[in-house]
Amino acid sequence: MTASPRGTSPAAHTGKYLVTGGAGYVGSVVAAHLTEAGHAVTVLDDLSTGFRDAVPEGADFVEGRVQDAARVLDDSYDGVLHFAAHSQVGESVQDPGKYWRNNVGGSIELLSAMRESGVRRLVFSSTAATYGEPLSTPIHEDASEAPTNPYGASKLAVDHMISGECRAHGLAAVSLRYFNVAGAYGRYGERHDPESHLIPIVLQVAQGRRESVSVFGDDYPTPDGTCVRDYIHVADLAEAHLLAMSAMTEAEGEVPAGTHLICNLGNGNGFSVREVVETVRKVTGHPVPETAAPRREGDPAQLVASAERAVQRLGWRPSRADLAEIVQDAWDFTRERAAQAARPGQTV
Repeated sequence: MTASPRGTSPAAHTGKYLVTGGAGYVGSVVAAHLTEAGHAVTVLDDLSTGFRDAVPEGADFVEGRVQDAARVLDDSYDGVLHFAAHSQVGESVQDPGKYWRNNVGGSIELLSAMRESGVRRLVFSSTAATYGEPLSTPIHEDASEAPTNPYGASKLAVDHMISGECRAHGLAAVSLRYFNVAGAYGRYGERHDPESHLIPIVLQVAQGRRESVSVFGDDYPTPDGTCVRDYIHVADLAEAHLLAMSAMTEAEGEVPAGTHLICNLGNGNGFSVREVVETVRKVTGHPVPETAAPRREGDPAQLVASAERAVQRLGWRPSRADLAEIVQDAWDFTRERAAQAARPGQTV
């Protein structure tokens, strides 16, 4: 099938879906797109990093861990979209067991629950961290997989488990490997604590919540000496998930039973740290002081995706590739959250 027009979602097949981790950043945006497309949605989230008010109106909510999926799933569900994972790289280095228990152990329980209930379609939130430090860019799906931290290793382990489940038990699955997700979708946006992503950090500087942004290294072999990353708008990302599920539900879709398709998601273009900072200055109209800092160990000079497989197999094309638009949407969300917090009696 072809990608849906901007602002709409593919709805050739309306169904009932479980969204694990659907109260988090990406999960909530995907859940919102599903409900807007007319699907029935149940969000399963333990609210350890998600927020109850991020669950879209019209979606059912079950508070619980991904390990609790067996008490939710039955044969009335058409598929699962799995976002329930710990995702802080630094924390995974400090506490790897936490990542193996939740990301891998939880996914084992989820696959078992899906098998027992007869739910045979899965979209998995994977990551570019499975590739580690690339030998070349743009990064294709056949690049070597050598994660440099337990977070990336745990996601790669789940991808391997999914492949085995597809071969052994006829699961149809799509793993979507994200690069740098950014932006916001209406009232759904980033609320990480602590925040580790560049765009929201720079926006915090513009808000006056941080004194400056640290630029880690300015001598990389890039046009301005700072690291280059591929930023993808969270709404474009969400649309890819609906297309992935549609590819498994159509009679002659790209992903039949027993198949595991892995696709990168990115814009195919990179923006440097300095370009991000300068774009935030232009969008917000606020100064953003910079502080020079040494390179961080393991930071590649460039991480840019090839998303050709997603284009060819899923019919997906990002329509929000402009960095200023990505920043503007994130800035609108940030300001609205601040305005809510300033209202008497409001909590955010």
